[in-house]
Amino acid sequence: MLALVYDVHGNLRALEAVLDDARGAGATGFLLGGDYAAFGPEPAEAVAALRGLADATWIRGNWERWCAHPHEAVDDPVVQGALAAALAALDEDVVAELGALPEETVIDGVRYCHGSPGSDMDSWLPEPQDGDEDLVAGATERRIVFGHTHLQFSRTLASGVELVNPGSVGLPFDGDRRAAYGLVEDDGGVEPRRVDYDVEAAAAALSERFGDDGWARQTRERLLSARF
Repeated sequence: MLALVYDVHGNLRALEAVLDDARGAGATGFLLGGDYAAFGPEPAEAVAALRGLADATWIRGNWERWCAHPHEAVDDPVVQGALAAALAALDEDVVAELGALPEETVIDGVRYCHGSPGSDMDSWLPEPQDGDEDLVAGATERRIVFGHTHLQFSRTLASGVELVNPGSVGLPFDGDRRAAYGLVEDDGGVEPRRVDYDVEAAAAALSERFGDDGWARQTRERLLSARF
């Protein structure tokens, strides 16, 4: 089985809980879907834990691109504060390595990307939206797995393309504070999974490390509420 690990965002406690759960469920490989370090209390430690996985396929998210090319990051105080903190925590060679990861990959006829094919920012939502079919961007696979929105869901487009978002490990935004990930089962189906971990301890660690900086305070609120 393949574990789908997206949007860790520097939350080591959540990541460790997910890895333990995935291994216990029989996962033999990991698809790492981007946004590994920024926002959480342990940016470098989370990346190190992921790099220790023996059988992992990596793609990059918008945060790996922003860390490698800071001028491309959104001009927003929360984003800029988290970016500065992540860059201070990560070694330059790690930033370069993550920034050079492929944007997407295809495994067993399934396309894995961060936002959508061809974009690490444009993405789908749980409810149908105008332009959903446009985001497929010519991809021919019948299933697309993506992250970015931190919302765990699956649905099928009118064209028959199955959309799967395994949710966010480290910073869910669907009202459920548990870490979210997915498992590709042996029959090809995808099981959405949630894992309990000590959210309060993660929030306290964020405050302890980054103090009352505005971006950290807002991230702590999002972590505790599981809402954007």
